[in-house]
Amino acid sequence: MFEQIRIGTMVRGKELPEICAYIDNLGKYGFESIEITFGADATWVKDFPEYARQVRACAEKNGMIVSALGVYGNPLIPDGEKTLKSLELVIDNAPLFGAEVVAGFTGRIPDRELPESLPRFTEVFKPLAARAADKGLKIAFENCPMGGNWKYGSWNIAVNPVMWEMIFDAVPAENLGLEWEPTHQMCQLIDPMPQLRKWAPKIFHVHGKDATVLRDVIAEYGINSGKSFVWHRTPGFGDCNWHDIISILRLNHYRGTIDIEGWHDPVYRDELEITGQVHGLHYLKFCRGEEYIPNF
Repeated sequence: MFEQIRIGTMVRGKELPEICAYIDNLGKYGFESIEITFGADATWVKDFPEYARQVRACAEKNGMIVSALGVYGNPLIPDGEKTLKSLELVIDNAPLFGAEVVAGFTGRIPDRELPESLPRFTEVFKPLAARAADKGLKIAFENCPMGGNWKYGSWNIAVNPVMWEMIFDAVPAENLGLEWEPTHQMCQLIDPMPQLRKWAPKIFHVHGKDATVLRDVIAEYGINSGKSFVWHRTPGFGDCNWHDIISILRLNHYRGTIDIEGWHDPVYRDELEITGQVHGLHYLKFCRGEEYIPNF
């Protein structure tokens, strides 16, 4: 049976019943999935099974699934113990949400060249990958540099194809992959489309976020002038052709979701945040082809 790519949004992990009230509001506008992000710390959830039960029930009541759970911290450093514990908690409880993907950053040894983090990455994620595989889960690394570069940074090494090759060679687990979005590539002036065609089989989750690259600013000032040359955008307002992105994903048998990562657009923010997200939802559904109609 045909499986439609669901279009949803990210939801910040909040206490009950606040998160359920937020999901109820999303349900009014036709969102089909949610990724719940706990930031760097999910240990504040005291009763994960009950939390999962209530959140899942609320999502299903509104016609949504919980597509992924996110922990976005640095589990490779001593100060990242809560992030590492959070990853373990989320992996152990993800099936109770109905989620199939646990997403986040790889972490990084601060201010060392990217490959120098590989030994610690392997030490941390080899057992985490096995732990997730035992529960039928995938781990997906977001491709966000978090302001870092090859030599310096504090969060993530899964930021470009060179490092993707290295991390998947270091831990060659089939359930390790990417949480991909074009934005972070465009901010590095990488064309996301050939990258997507090559790496689509390793993409387990997609963030619905776009970018606008100011080519005129780059032409006049370059990228090191301190002037902004790229904006993060909600899909439908940026430079990407999401018709093509979704087509490439389908050609590679993608079965995940596209969840909008909001709260970044410089225009559709504050009082216009949900207005922008709902437009992005409708735009992505249009690019997807709207509702599935069986052949007759």
